Amino acid sequence: MTHLENIYRDKVVPALQKEFGYSSSMQIPRLDKVSLNMGLGEGSANHKLIEDAAEELTRIAGQKAVITRAKKSIAAFKLREGMAVGCRVTLRRELMWDFLDKLVNFALPRVRDFRGVPDRGFDGRGNFTMGIKEHTIFPEIDIDKVEQVKGMNVTITTSAETDKEGKMLLDLLGMPFKK
Repeated sequence: MTHLENIYRDKVVPALQKEFGYSSSMQIPRLDKVSLNMGLGEGSANHKLIEDAAEELTRIAGQKAVITRAKKSIAAFKLREGMAVGCRVTLRRELMWDFLDKLVNFALPRVRDFRGVPDRGFDGRGNFTMGIKEHTIFPEIDIDKVEQVKGMNVTITTSAETDKEGKMLLDLLGMPFKK
């Protein structure tokens, strides 16, 4: 078990049970998956950029990233169906807990002028999405070898039914929300 998973079992579960008064332990919200996505629009012209992004995302996540392709052609963007436009990876179980621990304890504190994560990223069903402007905040990335700084989206999918439950779950796990 990872450090964050132990915190979930020992502290978060009893706190959620007490706060919301669940009658069954199966009602207690839990983390289902974490999805990482890098969209690189200019990558359709530069294939090396896509390959570098996929390699860096693989290093960050600890699991091989998949290159995403355009579903349809859009002439205004000079995009054809099947062209590479980004990369993504979905983490579950151990890798999910490891990534979240790394995100909360190492990466987010390295953000310049960090004052907390805004809590407007909830979708109404307890899932949370946030954007990261620079992927270089992760310790696995060697800044000297990065040709272009890329952003990424992090989506945390929970089994919570409301945003209040989801926010409390992430808050108890250490997500630094703005006060």
